[in-house]
Amino acid sequence: MGILEGRVAVITGAGRGIGREHALLFAREGARVVVNDVGGANDGSGADAGPAQQVVDEIRAAGGQAVANAGSVVSWADAAAAVDQAVDEFGRLDILVNNAGILRDAFIAGMDEDQWDAVLAVHLKGHAGMLHHAAAYWKKQTKAGEPVDAAVVNTASASGTFMPNAGQANYGAAKAGIAALTLVAADELDRYGVRVNAIAPIARTRLTLATPGMGALFAQEVPAGEFDAFDPANISPVVAHLASQKCSLTGKVFAVQGGAISELAGWHDVSTIEADGPWELDDLAARLG
Repeated sequence: MGILEGRVAVITGAGRGIGREHALLFAREGARVVVNDVGGANDGSGADAGPAQQVVDEIRAAGGQAVANAGSVVSWADAAAAVDQAVDEFGRLDILVNNAGILRDAFIAGMDEDQWDAVLAVHLKGHAGMLHHAAAYWKKQTKAGEPVDAAVVNTASASGTFMPNAGQANYGAAKAGIAALTLVAADELDRYGVRVNAIAPIARTRLTLATPGMGALFAQEVPAGEFDAFDPANISPVVAHLASQKCSLTGKVFAVQGGAISELAGWHDVSTIEADGPWELDDLAARLG
Protein backbone atom coordinates (compact mmCIF):
# COMPACT_ATOMS: atom_id res chain seq x y z
CA MET A 1 0.00 0.00 0.00
CA GLY A 2 1.37 3.42 -0.96
CA ILE A 3 2.09 6.19 1.54
CA LEU A 4 -0.76 8.27 0.09
CA GLU A 5 -3.34 5.50 -0.07
CA GLY A 6 -6.86 6.90 0.28
CA ARG A 7 -5.72 10.53 0.21
CA VAL A 8 -7.16 13.10 -2.20
CA ALA A 9 -4.87 15.74 -3.69
CA VAL A 10 -5.18 18.83 -5.84
CA ILE A 11 -1.93 19.55 -7.68
CA THR A 12 -1.67 22.79 -9.67
CA GLY A 13 0.49 23.14 -12.75
CA ALA A 14 0.47 19.35 -13.03
CA GLY A 15 0.28 19.05 -16.80
CA ARG A 16 4.01 19.29 -17.39
CA GLY A 17 7.39 19.31 -15.67
CA ILE A 18 7.67 18.95 -11.91
CA GLY A 19 3.90 19.08 -11.39
CA ARG A 20 3.38 16.19 -13.80
CA GLU A 21 5.91 14.11 -11.87
CA HIS A 22 4.09 14.95 -8.64
CA ALA A 23 0.77 13.79 -10.07
CA LEU A 24 2.16 10.53 -11.43
CA LEU A 25 3.96 9.65 -8.20
CA PHE A 26 1.01 10.62 -6.00
CA ALA A 27 -1.24 8.33 -8.05
CA ARG A 28 1.25 5.47 -7.85
CA GLU A 29 1.31 5.95 -4.08
CA GLY A 30 -2.46 5.57 -3.89
CA ALA A 31 -3.73 9.15 -3.99
CA ARG A 32 -6.70 10.25 -6.06
CA VAL A 33 -5.60 13.36 -7.92
CA VAL A 34 -7.16 16.49 -9.36
CA VAL A 35 -4.67 17.41 -12.08
CA ASN A 36 -4.88 21.17 -12.53
CA ASP A 37 -3.20 22.94 -15.44
CA VAL A 38 -4.44 25.83 -17.55
CA GLY A 39 -2.10 24.64 -20.31
CA GLY A 40 -0.54 27.99 -21.15
CA ALA A 41 2.85 28.94 -22.50
CA ASN A 42 5.90 29.76 -20.35
CA ASP A 43 4.73 33.36 -20.04
CA GLY A 44 1.20 32.36 -19.05
CA SER A 45 -0.40 33.21 -22.37
CA GLY A 46 -2.92 30.90 -23.99
CA ALA A 47 -4.75 27.90 -22.65
CA ASP A 48 -4.94 24.22 -23.54
CA ALA A 49 -6.82 21.53 -21.62
CA GLY A 50 -4.67 18.87 -23.29
CA PRO A 51 -1.70 18.64 -20.87
CA ALA A 52 -3.85 18.08 -17.79
CA GLN A 53 -6.00 15.51 -19.57
CA GLN A 54 -2.92 13.67 -20.88
CA VAL A 55 -1.62 13.23 -17.33
CA VAL A 56 -5.04 12.02 -16.20
CA ASP A 57 -5.10 9.51 -19.06
CA GLU A 58 -1.65 8.26 -18.09
CA ILE A 59 -2.69 7.83 -14.46
CA ARG A 60 -5.87 6.00 -15.38
CA ALA A 61 -4.01 3.73 -17.82
CA ALA A 62 -1.80 2.68 -14.92
CA GLY A 63 -4.83 1.88 -12.76
CA GLY A 64 -4.96 5.13 -10.77
CA GLN A 65 -7.73 7.65 -10.22
CA ALA A 66 -7.55 11.22 -11.48
CA VAL A 67 -9.61 14.00 -13.02
CA ALA A 68 -8.50 17.00 -15.03
CA ASN A 69 -9.03 20.64 -14.13
CA ALA A 70 -8.11 23.42 -16.56
CA GLY A 71 -8.91 26.36 -14.29
CA SER A 72 -6.55 29.27 -13.74
CA VAL A 73 -5.04 29.65 -10.28
CA VAL A 74 -5.12 33.42 -10.83
CA SER A 75 -8.90 33.25 -10.40
CA TRP A 76 -10.16 32.65 -6.88
CA ALA A 77 -13.38 31.34 -8.39
CA ASP A 78 -11.39 28.74 -10.34
CA ALA A 79 -9.43 27.91 -7.17
CA ALA A 80 -12.69 27.31 -5.33
CA ALA A 81 -13.90 25.14 -8.20
CA ALA A 82 -10.77 22.97 -8.00
CA VAL A 83 -11.35 22.34 -4.30
CA ASP A 84 -15.03 21.64 -4.94
CA GLN A 85 -14.13 19.25 -7.74
CA ALA A 86 -11.93 17.20 -5.42
CA VAL A 87 -14.74 16.93 -2.89
CA ASP A 88 -17.41 16.23 -5.51
CA GLU A 89 -15.36 13.60 -7.37
CA PHE A 90 -13.58 11.89 -4.49
CA GLY A 91 -15.49 12.89 -1.36
CA ARG A 92 -12.79 14.89 0.40
CA LEU A 93 -9.57 16.91 0.14
CA ASP A 94 -6.44 15.98 2.07
CA ILE A 95 -3.55 17.50 0.14
CA LEU A 96 -2.88 20.70 -1.79
CA VAL A 97 0.30 21.02 -3.83
CA ASN A 98 0.77 24.53 -5.21
CA ASN A 99 3.09 24.23 -8.18
CA ALA A 100 1.73 26.33 -11.06
CA GLY A 101 4.05 29.04 -12.33
CA ILE A 102 5.15 31.18 -15.26
CA LEU A 103 8.12 33.35 -16.26
CA ARG A 104 8.27 36.85 -17.71
CA ASP A 105 11.91 37.72 -17.07
CA ALA A 106 13.17 41.26 -17.48
CA PHE A 107 15.61 43.58 -15.78
CA ILE A 108 13.90 46.05 -13.47
CA ALA A 109 14.74 49.09 -15.59
CA GLY A 110 13.03 47.54 -18.59
CA MET A 111 10.22 45.60 -16.91
CA ASP A 112 6.69 46.69 -17.71
CA GLU A 113 3.68 46.55 -15.44
CA ASP A 114 2.16 43.51 -17.13
CA GLN A 115 5.36 41.51 -16.64
CA TRP A 116 5.29 42.28 -12.94
CA ASP A 117 1.56 41.74 -12.42
CA ALA A 118 1.31 38.49 -14.38
CA VAL A 119 4.10 36.73 -12.49
CA LEU A 120 2.92 37.90 -9.06
CA ALA A 121 -0.63 36.86 -9.98
CA VAL A 122 0.18 33.29 -11.02
CA HIS A 123 2.72 32.56 -8.32
CA LEU A 124 1.80 34.50 -5.20
CA LYS A 125 -1.91 35.14 -5.76
CA GLY A 126 -2.25 31.66 -7.24
CA HIS A 127 -0.82 30.09 -4.11
CA ALA A 128 -2.92 32.32 -1.86
CA GLY A 129 -6.18 31.62 -3.67
CA MET A 130 -5.79 27.85 -3.64
CA LEU A 131 -4.63 27.95 -0.03
CA HIS A 132 -7.56 30.15 1.00
CA HIS A 133 -10.22 27.84 -0.39
CA ALA A 134 -8.54 24.65 0.83
CA ALA A 135 -8.11 26.19 4.29
CA ALA A 136 -11.76 27.25 4.36
CA TYR A 137 -12.76 23.67 3.56
CA TRP A 138 -10.57 22.23 6.33
CA LYS A 139 -11.79 24.84 8.81
CA LYS A 140 -15.38 23.88 8.03
CA GLN A 141 -14.55 20.20 8.52
CA THR A 142 -12.97 20.93 11.89
CA LYS A 143 -15.89 23.07 13.03
CA ALA A 144 -18.22 20.20 12.12
CA GLY A 145 -16.24 17.89 14.41
CA GLU A 146 -14.65 15.88 11.61
CA PRO A 147 -10.97 14.96 12.07
CA VAL A 148 -8.58 16.65 9.64
CA ASP A 149 -5.07 15.42 8.84
CA ALA A 150 -4.16 17.52 5.83
CA ALA A 151 -1.03 18.85 4.17
CA VAL A 152 -0.05 21.71 1.90
CA VAL A 153 3.18 21.83 -0.09
CA ASN A 154 3.99 25.17 -1.69
CA THR A 155 6.62 25.83 -4.33
CA ALA A 156 9.15 28.56 -3.64
CA SER A 157 12.42 28.87 -5.56
CA ALA A 158 16.15 29.35 -5.16
CA SER A 159 15.58 32.65 -6.97
CA GLY A 160 13.44 33.91 -4.10
CA THR A 161 15.37 32.43 -1.20
CA PHE A 162 19.10 31.67 -1.34
CA MET A 163 20.15 32.38 -4.95
CA PRO A 164 18.79 35.71 -6.30
CA ASN A 165 18.90 35.78 -10.09
CA ALA A 166 19.28 38.96 -12.15
CA GLY A 167 16.33 39.44 -14.48
CA GLN A 168 13.86 37.82 -12.10
CA ALA A 169 12.75 40.60 -9.77
CA ASN A 170 9.10 39.65 -10.34
CA TYR A 171 9.68 35.90 -10.02
CA GLY A 172 12.06 36.19 -7.07
CA ALA A 173 9.74 38.54 -5.19
CA ALA A 174 6.80 36.19 -5.75
CA LYS A 175 8.77 33.16 -4.61
CA ALA A 176 10.09 34.95 -1.52
CA GLY A 177 6.49 35.86 -0.75
CA ILE A 178 5.50 32.20 -1.08
CA ALA A 179 8.14 31.21 1.47
CA ALA A 180 6.76 33.80 3.90
CA LEU A 181 3.18 32.74 3.14
CA THR A 182 4.14 29.18 4.00
CA LEU A 183 5.38 30.13 7.46
CA VAL A 184 2.30 32.21 8.23
CA ALA A 185 -0.08 29.54 6.95
CA ALA A 186 1.69 26.84 8.98
CA ASP A 187 1.12 28.91 12.12
CA GLU A 188 -2.53 29.62 11.29
CA LEU A 189 -3.65 26.22 10.03
CA ASP A 190 -2.11 24.00 12.69
CA ARG A 191 -5.31 24.50 14.73
CA TYR A 192 -7.27 22.82 11.94
CA GLY A 193 -4.97 19.81 11.62
CA VAL A 194 -3.15 21.12 8.54
CA ARG A 195 0.62 21.10 8.01
CA VAL A 196 2.15 23.58 5.54
CA ASN A 197 5.63 23.30 4.06
CA ALA A 198 7.40 24.49 0.93
CA ILE A 199 10.10 23.35 -1.43
CA ALA A 200 12.55 25.36 -3.52
CA PRO A 201 13.22 22.90 -6.36
CA ILE A 202 16.06 22.94 -8.86
CA ALA A 203 15.24 20.77 -11.87
CA ARG A 204 14.97 20.72 -15.64
CA THR A 205 11.64 22.23 -16.73
CA ARG A 206 10.31 24.50 -19.44
CA LEU A 207 10.88 27.44 -17.10
CA THR A 208 14.43 26.63 -16.01
CA LEU A 209 15.48 25.92 -19.59
CA ALA A 210 14.27 29.43 -20.42
CA THR A 211 15.96 31.10 -17.43
CA PRO A 212 18.72 33.55 -18.49
CA GLY A 213 22.18 32.24 -17.71
CA MET A 214 20.90 28.87 -16.54
CA GLY A 215 19.32 27.19 -19.54
CA ALA A 216 22.59 25.77 -20.84
CA LEU A 217 23.31 24.11 -17.49
CA PHE A 218 19.95 22.37 -17.38
CA ALA A 219 20.15 21.36 -21.03
CA GLN A 220 23.34 19.34 -20.60
CA GLU A 221 22.91 15.72 -21.65
CA VAL A 222 23.42 13.00 -19.06
CA PRO A 223 25.11 9.80 -20.27
CA ALA A 224 22.86 6.75 -20.26
CA GLY A 225 22.85 4.96 -16.94
CA GLU A 226 24.14 7.94 -14.94
CA PHE A 227 22.15 9.77 -12.30
CA ASP A 228 20.41 12.82 -13.76
CA ALA A 229 20.56 15.39 -10.95
CA PHE A 230 18.21 17.74 -12.83
CA ASP A 231 15.46 15.22 -13.57
CA PRO A 232 12.21 16.73 -12.23
CA ALA A 233 11.22 13.28 -10.95
CA ASN A 234 13.86 13.73 -8.22
CA ILE A 235 11.71 16.41 -6.59
CA SER A 236 8.46 14.49 -6.22
CA PRO A 237 9.43 11.95 -3.51
CA VAL A 238 10.14 14.85 -1.14
CA VAL A 239 6.74 16.36 -1.89
CA ALA A 240 5.02 12.98 -1.45
CA HIS A 241 6.69 12.57 1.95
CA LEU A 242 5.70 16.07 3.08
CA ALA A 243 2.13 15.30 2.01
CA SER A 244 1.96 11.92 3.75
CA GLN A 245 0.57 11.13 7.18
CA LYS A 246 3.99 9.77 8.13
CA CYS A 247 5.38 13.31 8.10
CA SER A 248 5.02 15.60 11.12
CA LEU A 249 6.91 18.61 9.73
CA THR A 250 5.29 22.00 9.31
CA GLY A 251 6.55 25.51 8.68
CA LYS A 252 9.63 24.28 6.81
CA VAL A 253 11.18 25.32 3.50
CA PHE A 254 13.48 22.85 1.78
CA ALA A 255 15.79 23.32 -1.20
CA VAL A 256 15.61 20.14 -3.27
CA GLN A 257 17.93 19.23 -6.13
CA GLY A 258 19.00 15.81 -7.34
CA GLY A 259 19.96 13.79 -4.29
CA ALA A 260 20.31 16.78 -1.96
CA ILE A 261 17.77 18.28 0.45
CA SER A 262 18.65 21.39 2.45
CA GLU A 263 16.48 23.04 5.07
CA LEU A 264 16.40 26.81 4.53
CA ALA A 265 16.12 29.53 7.16
CA GLY A 266 14.78 33.03 6.56
CA TRP A 267 15.97 36.47 7.54
CA HIS A 268 17.85 36.54 10.83
CA ASP A 269 20.13 38.87 12.77
CA VAL A 270 23.75 38.73 11.68
CA SER A 271 24.99 41.83 13.53
CA THR A 272 23.55 44.59 15.71
CA ILE A 273 24.61 48.11 16.61
CA GLU A 274 22.99 50.11 19.39
CA ALA A 275 22.92 53.68 20.67
CA ASP A 276 21.90 55.19 24.00
CA GLY A 277 19.83 57.88 22.28
CA PRO A 278 18.75 59.12 18.84
CA TRP A 279 20.99 58.10 15.96
CA GLU A 280 23.54 60.63 14.72
CA LEU A 281 24.26 60.54 10.98
CA ASP A 282 28.04 60.59 11.50
CA ASP A 283 27.75 57.69 13.95
CA LEU A 284 25.76 55.65 11.43
CA ALA A 285 28.33 56.33 8.73
CA ALA A 286 31.13 55.19 11.01
CA ARG A 287 29.45 52.16 12.52
CA LEU A 288 26.96 50.90 9.92
CA GLY A 289 29.01 51.53 6.80
